[in-house]
Amino acid sequence: MKTMILCGGQGTRLREQTEFRPKPMVEIGGRPILWHIMKLYAFHGITEFILCLGYKAHVIKEYFLNYQAMNCDFTVDLGRKDGIRLHGANPAEESWRVTLADTGEDAMTGTRVARAAKYLDDDDETFMVTYGDGLSNVNIRAVIEFHREHGDLATLTGVRPFSRFGELMCDEHRVTSFSEKPQIGQGLVNGGFFCFQRGFLDYLSEAPNCILERTPLEACAADGELHAFEHTGYWQCMDTYRDWQSLEAQWQSGNAPWEIWRLPTLVDDASRAALGVGTDVAPPAAARRRISA
Repeated sequence: MKTMILCGGQGTRLREQTEFRPKPMVEIGGRPILWHIMKLYAFHGITEFILCLGYKAHVIKEYFLNYQAMNCDFTVDLGRKDGIRLHGANPAEESWRVTLADTGEDAMTGTRVARAAKYLDDDDETFMVTYGDGLSNVNIRAVIEFHREHGDLATLTGVRPFSRFGELMCDEHRVTSFSEKPQIGQGLVNGGFFCFQRGFLDYLSEAPNCILERTPLEACAADGELHAFEHTGYWQCMDTYRDWQSLEAQWQSGNAPWEIWRLPTLVDDASRAALGVGTDVAPPAAARRRISA
C-alpha cells in the first residue's frame, strides 16, 4: 500500500519559514515535518510514499537525494566515482521507497493526487493520502480497518482540533468555568489521513483547479461513498508561525504526542498481513465508530 503526501502548497501564512523552502520541509526538532509524518506511516508498516511536489520542489528532491549523506558520517575517496562510504546509516529509513512527483507549481490538491496516480501500481486498489503539514497520533491501521469494513470508496479522518481561543461557560453574566484553548466539542473537521479505493480517482481531474476538498469529496459524499473515521486523540496542523512554535515546544519537551514510533508496541503480524500493510510492529486498533460524512 502506498501513501501520497501533498507537498506542493506555498504556505503563505507561514512565510517566516517558507520563503526559501516548502512547508513540508520546515523543521521540528531538526527534522522536516514531512519526515515526522512519514515516520508515523512507517510505524504502521507503510513505507512506500509518493510525494506530490509543487512549490520549491527541488528542495524536497535534494533532501531525499542526499538523505543518507546528510544523516550520517561518511568518507569520500575523491579519486573514485563510487568512493563514498557511509558510517552509521539509519536502518529504520533504509526500507522506505519514495517517489518524488512534480505535480505542478500552482496545482490544487485534487489535481496533485490525479497527476501522481500514475505511480500507483496495478494492484494498488487501496491507497492513502494526507497533507504535508499535519501531525497526529492517529492509528493508521485502524483507519484502514474502518475503511475496509464500510466497503465504500473513501474515508477521511475526522478530528476535533483545539480552539485558538478560551471558552467561557456562563450562567447569565456569571462565569461558571473557563477553559483555555479547549478541544472543539461539536462536529468534526477534516484532518486528512485519507484512505481511498482506486475508483475514487474518477472524481478527480488533472485540470489545475481541482480541489480535493470541494467537488470531488462533496460529490463522493453525495453518492454515499464517503465516511469519516473519528480520531479523538492528538492532531495539530502547522498553518502559522504560532503553530510551528507550539509543535517545536512540544518536541523540545521530550513528550511530543505524535512521536508514537518510540512507544512500546505489540506484534500482530496476522492482522497486519490481512490488511496488506506489512508485518512490522504496530499498536492495537483504537476504539472507533462509523460516521457517514
